Amino acid sequence: MTELLWGKEPARTRGPKPAITLAEIAAAGIAIADAEGLDAVSMQRVADDLPVTKMALYRHVPGKTELVAVMSDQAMSSPPERPGGPWREALQTWALDLYDGFTRHPWLLQSTIGRRPLGPNELAWMERGLAGLAGAGLTGGEQLDSILVITSHVRNIAQQSTTFPGRSTGLTEEDLQRSLSEILSTEAARFPRLVAAMSTSAGSENQGLEFGLQRILDGLELLISGRTGSTSGH
Repeated sequence: MTELLWGKEPARTRGPKPAITLAEIAAAGIAIADAEGLDAVSMQRVADDLPVTKMALYRHVPGKTELVAVMSDQAMSSPPERPGGPWREALQTWALDLYDGFTRHPWLLQSTIGRRPLGPNELAWMERGLAGLAGAGLTGGEQLDSILVITSHVRNIAQQSTTFPGRSTGLTEEDLQRSLSEILSTEAARFPRLVAAMSTSAGSENQGLEFGLQRILDGLELLISGRTGSTSGH
């Protein structure tokens, strides 16, 4: 799998030149996953959509597990180029870019978990995040943990705010808010704190990403300033 992620396809035996490439196979899988969810991806379905024979796919990739790994790295693509700046600003921009990627391809939240080989694009995202912390005075372990905590927050909010293809409830965000308001209007005595909080939350809907991110960065700033004697994020 590692070889495939890094562009090293199996050696081709004698015969005609393949009609498709691994990148084209992955792109077809991405299109299916974007439209219908990761469960809809299969070797047969990808073959049908290209269209080629299923056996033609196996000349490039051993099976679905390896295909999804290649799809994931290709869908993540390289992180956007951003101008340099203070560490706090750099990490905030990095986190928002990462969130955009997850919401653009929601199935990545399923395919990029657990212990698995990492491809060049996923490592490039880590590299850019770590570059934002360069010179902040943190140890290597602290830098990696900082990236892990921010990534976990981004993933969690994306998970909560995303409707996964093929698993839609048919409800919009407005529908959910209206339903909750109707329930609380008749159950105010049972949930008084929730009613009170929601009554003063106008304008803060879907702000969990930014709120949580700023609190994480606040904590990092305390750590960094305590060590360097300055607020280096500004």
